[in-house]
Amino acid sequence: SVIRIVGDGSPGWLSRLNICLRLRQQLNIHGLLPPCFISQDIQVLRVIKNFERLTSDFDRYLLLMDLQDRNEKLFYSVLMSDIEKFMPIVYTPTVGLACQQYSLAFRKPRGLFISIHDRGHIASVLNAWPEDVIKAIVVTDGERILGLGDLGCNGMGIPVGKLALYTACGGMNPQECLPIILDVGTENEDLLKDPLYIGLRQRRVRGPEYDDFLDEFMEAVSSKYGMNCLIQFEDFANINAFRLLKKYQNQYCTFNDDIQGTASVAVAGVLAALRITKNKLSDQTILFQGAGEAALGIAHLIVMAMEKEGLPKEKAVKKIWLVDSKGLIVKGRAALTQEKEEFAHEHEEMKNLEAIVQDIKPTALIGVAAIGGAFSEQILKDMAAFNERPIIFALSNPTSKAECTAEQCYNLTKGRAIFASGSPFDPVTLPNGRTLYPGQGNNSYVFPGVALGVVACGLRHITDKTFLTTAEVIAQQVSDKHLEEGRLYPPLDSIRDVSLKIATKIVKDAYQEKTATVYPEPSNKEAFVRSQMYNTDYDQILPDCYSWPKEDV
Repeated sequence: SVIRIVGDGSPGWLSRLNICLRLRQQLNIHGLLPPCFISQDIQVLRVIKNFERLTSDFDRYLLLMDLQDRNEKLFYSVLMSDIEKFMPIVYTPTVGLACQQYSLAFRKPRGLFISIHDRGHIASVLNAWPEDVIKAIVVTDGERILGLGDLGCNGMGIPVGKLALYTACGGMNPQECLPIILDVGTENEDLLKDPLYIGLRQRRVRGPEYDDFLDEFMEAVSSKYGMNCLIQFEDFANINAFRLLKKYQNQYCTFNDDIQGTASVAVAGVLAALRITKNKLSDQTILFQGAGEAALGIAHLIVMAMEKEGLPKEKAVKKIWLVDSKGLIVKGRAALTQEKEEFAHEHEEMKNLEAIVQDIKPTALIGVAAIGGAFSEQILKDMAAFNERPIIFALSNPTSKAECTAEQCYNLTKGRAIFASGSPFDPVTLPNGRTLYPGQGNNSYVFPGVALGVVACGLRHITDKTFLTTAEVIAQQVSDKHLEEGRLYPPLDSIRDVSLKIATKIVKDAYQEKTATVYPEPSNKEAFVRSQMYNTDYDQILPDCYSWPKEDV
């Protein structure tokens, strides 16, 4: 019966109070809905009122996830009504807490759980997903969730949240997006002892067994959904992230957001900052607190951007310094990975960050090590002493892991710092009455537009050039007025327009470079991309009904 179909909640019909009386009667749901007829705009208002009644961000997250389960169209209408308000709830920083509590709050699976015990049968597990057309996947193995470490199967909150932003910020059809967790175990002792934990209760599988599992997963996805299916790797540990990206980048349509997405948004912020300092990227000396996925990804993209300015690669590399848990990365230091070795310079070994900053005297300081408070008062004052307009990015998530707050940075540099953060900070009013609005270097400026463009034109492989292009497009959307206010990124309420511009540029480049696979080539690239963006208007419930001539019936 229609009542049974409606009752499962998946289409969200029972919360659609805009359904007219005649249609309610035809569907035999009259009486199941209140005797009122309310537009989607008013339904959005009701959700916002309930949202604002809650005082806990975690409770607000649960409210929105429950809405996503009941009425997906309304969920995205709510997100898009005020993306700046709702993004910190559905993604960073609240999603970090949601992942920590994921087993406790688990209600309904919103993605696929593929375990190491499914080896040899991953194709069968994919067949369990009800949608046959999937164009984008976000996958994690849960080993390095934000700055929180190994959360195992609880990491499913990341692909779910990420794909919600694919739609809200980029216009991807949510029916064509699939969150996946690859559960190979966890090293988190608390989870292994937690009776509520929803994942495998075993230590992580590593080595050839892990690699074979990943190979089978990639092959199964491309076999079922096609070689054009985008696979975004998310929150894999450093030990796997770089090598998997290198292994699959030229074989599948894939990217790693922690490496390439973070790099793109950081470089976008730096390019915008240079409009304030009025010098070139190749004039900068850049020091990273951190030498993991994010730091190395940003460093490589900065080198590429410097090369584009005309600086030879070997000179560009020398302008970048990295600090890891053991101190400054220098030549001759023991146990350096191949990725770190590239940025090791001739210099004495140093461990103290304050001393390193005083010695290197960087023009730009970028924190991506998830060490809260790493940028001390002395470091911030020194950066202001070395530079008229120091560039200081505290990009670690969540907020508790930020290297410094916006208020600390602005006040200790007397408002001269050009600041960006990974998590949102409130505006800061200086003693002179000037208000500065911290730029949030959120990857959401990058991955939705990249995904939209890649899927629209059927791009088979995503190169680093795509992410440099994306950074340039983002920086171009920052107005002079935004820069005067301290903003290094476009307002979040314009993020769908930014995504459209990124996607359009990717599509134009793909056809120009003959790498697109969707033909015939559209003449108007922007209109072509826009036509594929998700519409939150309610779909027609009943099929098209019409009459025949009486004499033929």
